[in-house]
Amino acid sequence: MHRLVLAFRAFFALLFQGKLPDDMTSELGLSTRPAPVPPAPKPPPAPEIKPTDGALQLLGLLQREARILDFFMEDIGPYSDEQVGAAARDVHEKTRDVLVRHFAPAPVIDAVEGSVATPGETDMALVKYVGNVPASGKPGAGTLRHRGWKATAASLPKLTSRQNLTILAPAEIEVE
Repeated sequence: MHRLVLAFRAFFALLFQGKLPDDMTSELGLSTRPAPVPPAPKPPPAPEIKPTDGALQLLGLLQREARILDFFMEDIGPYSDEQVGAAARDVHEKTRDVLVRHFAPAPVIDAVEGSVATPGETDMALVKYVGNVPASGKPGAGTLRHRGWKATAASLPKLTSRQNLTILAPAEIEVE
């Protein structure tokens, strides 16, 4: 009879309190030990940024906003010059918008091409001399053939670890 009373007490104690009282655990010869604490979850690893990520991200942006891959990967042979020109105008405008928004390009030398230009004492990487360049020393003035470009900003969207940058544009399936 004692075991039956003990069983009922244990049942209702576990049902309403979620644990056995201390007197019952000692009577049953059980020891109380703390519940195991689950280990803290490990933080997700920091995303590994590879040198190719920026290039793939930019190409994905140009595809998403200007459809540049669609334009260049399409065989334009069957299309008329007018059709190609119209498509090129649209791709040009949208690509320019992406470049201006994310890189803010500015000319290296802000002068009219074909005019005489004299670069100041600047970084040699800013100017490429072409034509009859003397073997020794830096030439002085010359005719500006190309203004050059430099990025005054670089602001691509933040990368997430869930992004698969190799997917430049997902396939599209229309469901009817």
